[in-house]
Amino acid sequence: MVMLNEPTEVYPHKLRRLYWPFLALAESCRSVIGTVAGAFQLEALRYTIPRFTFLGPEVSTPQKRIGLFALVHGDEPAGSGALLKLLQTLAAQPALAAGYDLVVYPVCNPTGYEDDTRHNRRGADLNREFWRGSDHPEIGILEEELRTQVFDGIIALHADDSSDGLYGYAHDRLLNHELLAPALKASELILPRNCQAVIDGFAACEGVIGDCFKGILAPPPGQKPRPFEVIFETPARSPLELQIEATHAALLSMLATYRGFAAYAQDL
Repeated sequence: MVMLNEPTEVYPHKLRRLYWPFLALAESCRSVIGTVAGAFQLEALRYTIPRFTFLGPEVSTPQKRIGLFALVHGDEPAGSGALLKLLQTLAAQPALAAGYDLVVYPVCNPTGYEDDTRHNRRGADLNREFWRGSDHPEIGILEEELRTQVFDGIIALHADDSSDGLYGYAHDRLLNHELLAPALKASELILPRNCQAVIDGFAACEGVIGDCFKGILAPPPGQKPRPFEVIFETPARSPLELQIEATHAALLSMLATYRGFAAYAQDL
């Protein structure tokens, strides 16, 4: 189902404003394909979770499929802005995405974004609901995407109003840490890093946390090979444009770093 063909009147106005730049890019750039991951009905309104795929130039090895997710919490818009900026950058410089198919989800919690709340309209923190038998339609749609897309990597974008600096979760795997560390270095040229020993209740080292909450957006249990998983957090009280710039820098860093790992593994 192609998102570009859907009538705009089905979208609440605030959400239309969010989608329009992505749709415009899909219309102007043949490498960007706009589709819908799924839709649900709530209070006589139809909500969708859009999906935009950037098809990077092909290389000699199979394309790596990376899922990028924003606005799982509806009051954290910087991630969506960074994904738009990333797609715009790649449309102008496609070589930066060589070897990648990037699947972008700019708003995973449309009712939360519409209401400017962390939770969805039913009062759930969606980032505690994954792979727990949740009956929230947003979770059902996203879990199906995570099952069927079979990502090689997952990057989730968030903002923390209790942090004064950038940080991220690397989920205890060496590859995750090796991707996150240079991303933080690149992004701290724009915003400071949070270097506290404890961040968000977890032990941290130079802005990298190895543990995380249960029920977060993650690949299906048992997926093999396991994709890399990185959560990147900006300080939510910083200016939105700086959060977008810092996240954009981190994303470009992770793409470049992972390409190097993939090339090295291919040579082994």
